[in-house]
Amino acid sequence: MASCMIIEDRLEVPLAARTLEEFRRWALSDEFPESGRIDFINGNIEIDMSPENAFTHGSPKVKLIQVLAAVVEEDDIGYLFSDRMRCSSVPADLSAEPDVIFISHDALDSGHVKLIEQKGGNEDDFIEIEGPPDLVVEIVSKSSVGKDTKRLPPAYFKAGVREFWLIDARREELFFVIHGRGPRRFVAQPCDARSFQRSEVLKRKFHLERKRDRRGHWRYDLRVKG
Repeated sequence: MASCMIIEDRLEVPLAARTLEEFRRWALSDEFPESGRIDFINGNIEIDMSPENAFTHGSPKVKLIQVLAAVVEEDDIGYLFSDRMRCSSVPADLSAEPDVIFISHDALDSGHVKLIEQKGGNEDDFIEIEGPPDLVVEIVSKSSVGKDTKRLPPAYFKAGVREFWLIDARREELFFVIHGRGPRRFVAQPCDARSFQRSEVLKRKFHLERKRDRRGHWRYDLRVKG
């Protein structure tokens, strides 16, 4: 009897990882791959082993992290994480590794969100968030269009995520939308006269823009105002 599924001759997915509980157990084990992005969404395992594009994915993510980390630290409102930090939600049947995650002190104090420790690690070894982050950011890549725009948003909403930011820098015109919670789904926040959108979570307005640098590559700036 087969015990795993081999993908691209390099990734072994245990056939036992068919439920969220089983997937999380695998994801937190030493056998889980150290590269690629692997998400569990509504009963399906979605695997993306594609490399990250430097100037339509990596660069805007770095800029977001720089600016948002400064805001979070200045206001002392919580923690900002990126990439390999996993967030899981039992009600949403979801376990994913968003591009950027923010969780507030309020969410942790209330018990709505918990930090899960690594088995056998020390007191500072946390490798998973259980419960809904306050804010999640996804940056679209060629291999993640359907997941980022169709499957993850309703899953994040069901999980209770308060705010969802979506960025697509592959387009001729930069796409940046902050979504807040509506009655049944995320709703895009309106832009003001200068194209700033308000984040109710961070209590700021943001505008993402870009221009070509001296080598002809995209350079990003996330502008902030109160």
